[in-house]
Amino acid sequence: MAQAAQMNVLEINTPIRVEHDKKRRQFTIRLNGSHDRAVLLYEYVGKKTVDLQHTEVPDAYRGRGIAKHLAKAAMDFVVEEDLKAHLTCWYIQKYVKENPHPHYLEHILH
Repeated sequence: MAQAAQMNVLEINTPIRVEHDKKRRQFTIRLNGSHDRAVLLYEYVGKKTVDLQHTEVPDAYRGRGIAKHLAKAAMDFVVEEDLKAHLTCWYIQKYVKENPHPHYLEHILH
């Protein structure tokens, strides 16, 4: 039983690595090398415009700042690619409100 519970804990010393799958239009974080993943989904809604649609972290991993890594990676991608972004996802809206960097704000469509 204790072993099963431990499997649901993100290792403290494990660095969180965000992977970007441009074909699937998603950012993901593998959790404990298992099949569990946190994901942020987006879609292109124009040639240079993306809609950051949805962020999801499995229940067992919530409250640990994992979504923050996904949101940062997505916003950094928007800036690096010189895109404009719709923030449909409430979590991304919250992240940008809490991290109002000018280089993020100038890329957001209202």
